[in-house]
Amino acid sequence: MNYTNCTKTTSYRNYNFYYRGDISLLSKPKIAIVGSRKPNQYAKTITAQLSKLLSHKYVIVSGGAMGIDAIAHQNAKSTIMVSPSGLDKIYPKTNKAIIEDMMQNHLVISEYEDGFMPYKYTFIQRNKVLIDISDFVIITYATENSGSIRSFEIAQQLNKKVYVIPHQIGHSIGTNKLASQQLAEVIWDIDAFAKELNINQQSNIMDFNEAYRIYKDKLYEMELEGIVEIKNSKVYFL
Repeated sequence: MNYTNCTKTTSYRNYNFYYRGDISLLSKPKIAIVGSRKPNQYAKTITAQLSKLLSHKYVIVSGGAMGIDAIAHQNAKSTIMVSPSGLDKIYPKTNKAIIEDMMQNHLVISEYEDGFMPYKYTFIQRNKVLIDISDFVIITYATENSGSIRSFEIAQQLNKKVYVIPHQIGHSIGTNKLASQQLAEVIWDIDAFAKELNINQQSNIMDFNEAYRIYKDKLYEMELEGIVEIKNSKVYFL
């Protein structure tokens, strides 16, 4: 079914949402993955790996922004975007194709009716919503005093556990600070983290046609980046 041009409404917990897409995703376990709009290559790779692996059990939730958000959405088996604007006002426009794909094949939600333009406060509220509806939060890259650190503060207020990944000195200063102060848990090993969440590692193997349906030509970029291996009509997520 084509959901792209059809805005509907639903209630979920204490929220009234406008939505386009598969509303059943709201009822499933969810993880928020967020971070900088300008991550380094390491964070991009790790975000893609986490999103692929964790989405075998969880729906990946993010905010549709450039950088970490877009990578998390694009690499998830199922994903929810929380929009800071009405759903007929695609934001950011640079992610128009990604967002329209989510409206078609996943889910995009908003607290704002069609025609509503994004404002500074709606981005903060968007972050609150995506954290609030998720079981826990992963921040894969954040500069100091950034919006992602504000998201950490929101998660604290909402009593949501926050995870970060380790970075080299001088990179992702925000998340490294959270880790050093033991304010967030560190994901030292992705496979071990997946086992803690009872995610079957065998689910990292997909039929090529199914993987191509989800990732399209990006699948070959992922192979070049060492994220997947394509062999014998199967895709192995490394």
